[in-house]
Amino acid sequence: MKRYIEADRSLWPALTARVSRDDAALQGRVAEILSRVRGEGDAGLRAVVASIDGTVPADWRVSEAEFAEAEKAVPAALQAAIRAAYARIRTFHEKQRPGEVVWDDGEGIICRRRYLPVGRAGLYVPGGSAPLFSTVLMLAIPAAVAGCRDCILSTPPDKEGRIAPAILFAARLCGIRTVFKLGGAQAIAAMAYGTETVPKCDKIFGPGNRYVLKAKQLVNREGVAIDMPAGPSEVMVIADVSAVPAFVAADLLSQAEHGPDSQVMLVCADAAMADAVEAEVARQKALLPRQGIVDAALAESRILVFADPADRMDFANAYAPEHLILATENAASDAESVTAAGSVFIGNYAPESAGDYASGTNHTLPTLGLASAWSGLGVDSFLHAVTYQQISREGLSRLGDTIIGMARAEGLDAHAEAVRIRLEGDYGKN
Repeated sequence: MKRYIEADRSLWPALTARVSRDDAALQGRVAEILSRVRGEGDAGLRAVVASIDGTVPADWRVSEAEFAEAEKAVPAALQAAIRAAYARIRTFHEKQRPGEVVWDDGEGIICRRRYLPVGRAGLYVPGGSAPLFSTVLMLAIPAAVAGCRDCILSTPPDKEGRIAPAILFAARLCGIRTVFKLGGAQAIAAMAYGTETVPKCDKIFGPGNRYVLKAKQLVNREGVAIDMPAGPSEVMVIADVSAVPAFVAADLLSQAEHGPDSQVMLVCADAAMADAVEAEVARQKALLPRQGIVDAALAESRILVFADPADRMDFANAYAPEHLILATENAASDAESVTAAGSVFIGNYAPESAGDYASGTNHTLPTLGLASAWSGLGVDSFLHAVTYQQISREGLSRLGDTIIGMARAEGLDAHAEAVRIRLEGDYGKN
């Protein structure tokens, strides 16, 4: 990992920059996939999948028999773990339901703001080298709590055309009945536009690789709602002298193993901590099976040393990490100074893994520095608010001069007339 000692603030924009492997070729390929699926439906989908994977599933949709087989294939201990995580995640997300807002001014005007669920949610769960059944819980639970009438899930199959049993077990546990064997940009295209087999979704959720991210960004430009443009995973650890180097190293490695595009950052108080963590990274990395992926991620990762705690926190807020671990003596109070992070882990015994699986918070979070303005996934992600106003003639008469004056000042005479005609015309008194 590259090390920087007391980096001047003029260097921070470069040091907080993410690794960018996006290019015109990638965007062109994704745009081509989207166009093919949008224009040709299932036929285009089959052609795209055949060109990428070499084979096409006989049936995109997972059958009831496959669901049953999957449940039998998931070991009892893993089933129990998934159920335990489900209970905690569900409990925390049920507490997130927003309430309706009603204001009756007592003078003939009632204003209301009501939350309604997304009609059909399209959930994308990455497969690839690590089928993420935990992501099923993180997407499907808030969708269910929000009251979405329909959820479909897309996830890439393995080379034999099968979905990881744990993914199907988690999906059925969450009440999802429809799962498609589709991955990559083509899955996003199918859910965004709809095909003869895959229904069009009102909003698309879930993380993915560069192709999935680009597909979500491109369909969003066309008016398809998405949760967030989440890119490669990232973690930052702020460590002072109270941190345990072995814990910090384990946290960095747990994020680095996600993929070669992942980025891990250590912001620490002195060179001694940096040395100790690097030594632990080397020791623990040797025991991991995904060393190639870890090495690629660490090559683009950084260690920053700042003696001043304020500089450490300022740098963290400038970076706006997806995950921020506070391995500091006063972690709870330090957390109050965080202004930009997807999810914050407080203290030496709050590993990022806890949030990934079972603490109760959601692990679908903004990356690429977007945590300064975007929120992680929650129940509100699956809701949209509608406002209402109920106005009597008396209520409108009290507002009439205000509305007419403002409308005419903006040169919008028809707006003013819409009020005047109601108050001055003889059209009844309702």
